Amino acid sequence: MRQKLTVIIPTFNSEPIIAPCLDSVKWADEILIVDSFSTDRTLEICRAYTDRILRHPYVNSATQKNWAIPQATHDWVLIVDTDERVADQLREEIQAVLRNSEEYDGFRIPRRNYSFGKLLRHGGYYPDYQLRLFKRDLGSYEDREVHAHVVLNGPVGTLKGHLLHYCERDIDQIIQKYFIRYTVWEAQARERRGETYSPVKLLTHPLGAFLYRYFWLLGFLDGLGGLRSAAIWSFYLFITYLKLRAKTNLKT
Repeated sequence: MRQKLTVIIPTFNSEPIIAPCLDSVKWADEILIVDSFSTDRTLEICRAYTDRILRHPYVNSATQKNWAIPQATHDWVLIVDTDERVADQLREEIQAVLRNSEEYDGFRIPRRNYSFGKLLRHGGYYPDYQLRLFKRDLGSYEDREVHAHVVLNGPVGTLKGHLLHYCERDIDQIIQKYFIRYTVWEAQARERRGETYSPVKLLTHPLGAFLYRYFWLLGFLDGLGGLRSAAIWSFYLFITYLKLRAKTNLKT
């Protein structure tokens, strides 16, 4: 007998992208939507796929997912973001391991990242392993505002099927997600770790990040997509340090 699976999807105003995500996981035994009070048609679309829709105030991604995980009905959970899709091979592989999963309590999944529809094969964007499939009571996210990962109390295996991640879809989405929201959380996290602003960091860290991703990690082999993604990461750090500078000035 295959063990049952709950797919957890956190949502907020995800109307343009939620349907393909839901289509890719409609085979699951349960789809659990945890919504941060969307004001568009997100929940209307979700109701065509599932009756399990919860609403919870959003603090950050890790906090939201840690609240959602214990709400799952089944012992195994799969975390999927609205800009991700479960590829057919991954679906088949998950169904197989749920029929015989005694060796591991969780599984890392390779993720394919897409920039403006183009697959990124270099620059640190592949295989981008994510621990997303695990036993509900054994895993939780790190206490971090941004870029948090699952910590699992048990052995972890690795799958071959892919999560498809459409992380950089258009300019407006990149600005809102990375440059406005994520840089606030990144600056807060760095401040809590005791990091301080300096003009040297403002100049060298973004430049170093660009050079590392574009040249050392061979991002240039992805053409314009590799250049764009390295530049986005560099500018992300630049804005983060500007916001860290603003926090420092407020305290002086």
